[in-house]
Amino acid sequence: MFRKDFPYFQNSKTIYLDNGATTQKPKSVIDSQVEYYEKYCANTHRSNFGHANKATQEFEKTRGLLKEFINASKNEEIIFTKGVTESINFIASSFAKDFKTVIISSLEHHSNIVPWHMQGRTLGAGLEVVNCNENLDFDLTHFEELLKTNPNAFVSITHISNAFGKIHDIKNIIKLAHEYGAIVMIDGAQSLAHFKINVQELDVDFFAISGHKTFAPTGVGAIYIKEKYLKDVKPYQTGGATIHEVDFTGSTLLDSPYKFEAGTQNIAGIIGFGKAIEYINYVKYENIESIEKNVFKFLNEELAKLPGIIFYNDMDNCIGSRSFNFEGLIHDDIGILLDKMNIAVRVGHHCAQPIMKKLGIKGTIRVSTAFYNDYVDVDKLIEALEKALKMLKD
Repeated sequence: MFRKDFPYFQNSKTIYLDNGATTQKPKSVIDSQVEYYEKYCANTHRSNFGHANKATQEFEKTRGLLKEFINASKNEEIIFTKGVTESINFIASSFAKDFKTVIISSLEHHSNIVPWHMQGRTLGAGLEVVNCNENLDFDLTHFEELLKTNPNAFVSITHISNAFGKIHDIKNIIKLAHEYGAIVMIDGAQSLAHFKINVQELDVDFFAISGHKTFAPTGVGAIYIKEKYLKDVKPYQTGGATIHEVDFTGSTLLDSPYKFEAGTQNIAGIIGFGKAIEYINYVKYENIESIEKNVFKFLNEELAKLPGIIFYNDMDNCIGSRSFNFEGLIHDDIGILLDKMNIAVRVGHHCAQPIMKKLGIKGTIRVSTAFYNDYVDVDKLIEALEKALKMLKD
């Protein structure tokens, strides 16, 4: 129904099932970037001629759209970044570095592990990791134990595991953390493509957002910062566009959000991000969730029929990504064969090596869906997997 809105599917025979890595872009997003470069290309927040004013207006329109989209209270709480990786590094370096303890989950992407290592934190020495059970569920009891022994910690948790699709109950995680005086950042890289986020209802302190995993251009994202922390967060970078006044004796900075957005931004990308938000509003989350729930259920049922398949978690509290292996076979080999049959999936550790090591594997085959995927895509995947299994076992 919605696939017609995405030029990729008109120009490619590939069955695209790697949405956890990046999503395809609707024509409105692509056209908005071409329009910017062809018709009013100018820098923002600087010059006051017509095209510069239009560029600034379109740029700031996206900020307003994103504010409404996640129900932030003010535009000032929305800071544009390159994506979730930069957002996490920004808050880690500019706010959380002074916390004695940082608590993360077992299912984190490397972008929510390595920044803490760069601060000299290791397991048990400034970094704590919440256990997960055999079904990869978040252990709330262990989490509370860590909060008790590490009061006023900084908690940084992924919302949805990019590797396994597990959805963390972030509302209860945030509530429990706040009871022990902790401050919470959520890695929302995989969230907005699948369901609505309400930052005020969640009462989250920081929420990292990806554009390119939400049908927007690459190199674009944001960090939501709860208003009460805007004055405590130090700028990650400084320079052009961040200052109020400069001389050789010192500098004064602008207020949020501008003091956090140094240099020329990815203007076309951010304008495209706005169009992606408008497109999701057009499609409506109730349609996205309904389509994805049905296709994801069908995917799991059909995969389960394949001989020798190994899953690492069930379907409870999962969306987007389904990871698996086959007994006696190497995931890379299957990925190569699927590519030859025009099926795009991801194989490997998915930037989540710690959980792979805990499971005793080097990686998985990951199928990740979006609302433009359908039953036909699943059928063609299954057909290709059956051929690959036959080739590798014969």
